[in-house]
Amino acid sequence: MTEVFRLDHVSKKYKNDGKEFLALKDVSLSIEEGEVFGIIGMSGAGKSTLVRTLNRLEEVTDGTVSFYGQNLTGLNAKEIRKVRRQIAMIFQSFNLLGQRSVVSNVMQPLRIAKVPRAERKEKALEMLKVVGLEDKKHEFPARLSGGQRQRVAIARALASDPKVLLCDEATSALDPKMTGEILDLLKDINTTRKLTIVIITHEMSVVEKICDKVAIIDDGNLAEVGEVKEIFTNPKSEAAKKLVFPTNPFDPSSKDSRLIRLVFDGLAASKPIISELVEKTGKKVNILCANTKSVGGIGYGQMVVELPKDKEDQDLIIDFFKKGGLNIQEVEKA
Repeated sequence: MTEVFRLDHVSKKYKNDGKEFLALKDVSLSIEEGEVFGIIGMSGAGKSTLVRTLNRLEEVTDGTVSFYGQNLTGLNAKEIRKVRRQIAMIFQSFNLLGQRSVVSNVMQPLRIAKVPRAERKEKALEMLKVVGLEDKKHEFPARLSGGQRQRVAIARALASDPKVLLCDEATSALDPKMTGEILDLLKDINTTRKLTIVIITHEMSVVEKICDKVAIIDDGNLAEVGEVKEIFTNPKSEAAKKLVFPTNPFDPSSKDSRLIRLVFDGLAASKPIISELVEKTGKKVNILCANTKSVGGIGYGQMVVELPKDKEDQDLIIDFFKKGGLNIQEVEKA
């Protein structure tokens, strides 16, 4: 596949009141054409700084950022403006002009680019149709819901036919229903328009729903990067495990008991594995906590169970789960 972005050993240092702060620490990653790429981390982890290096809104302190093989660092003001026209961005706060109508907001980047009025209006109406708001073209942002305002922001971003759409916490201000609708729209745009999308978020549900790959940022470091389904079923870094695995609030009921985590995916997620355990072995486990979710339309999940006290029973149960294709992990005490 064609590489859209490449970051090589990128660091970003800020200075504030005479003190230095490293927001990014030696980050290297690649984003390929047509991907929905998620960048996730807790507040202050450095993910927003990272996404702003992709269009050089932030200058890197060390390392390089390339866009379609072109090093952005050495570009002059005119050259970087040309690149930025290919990289659109939407934000949590929508950033719409309150005194302008919906269609006028969508026309704004084309107005700045000095596209003729008739052409920019035609393009704006086309984009409003893409986001399902052609009937709201004469409304003003204040009369729209949060989800509708974000759709206008998406239409405005698409109006200049970018190659990439950067989404910085674009669903954080929306309720779950609106979030789902915006994510469905973004996935549809990615599929139908072959648009590369980079999503910055602190919510695992966003990554689960539409991302192909994900990078996990932890205190400015790239903790882990890979396909979403791989990281959800087999996270390797502590940062990834904290984001992916459900919190277990329980200790074993006795010192001889043992807690394990079952990680299952795909077909295994739909199998009645606990019922089969009882039917085929006669052994029982105590389910302490569990969650399942759809990642790319495939079921994934984790379950924490308490095994019986007897060591032979524990080994028999673990062997049964392993033969069923499940990944078994020991769980530390709460």
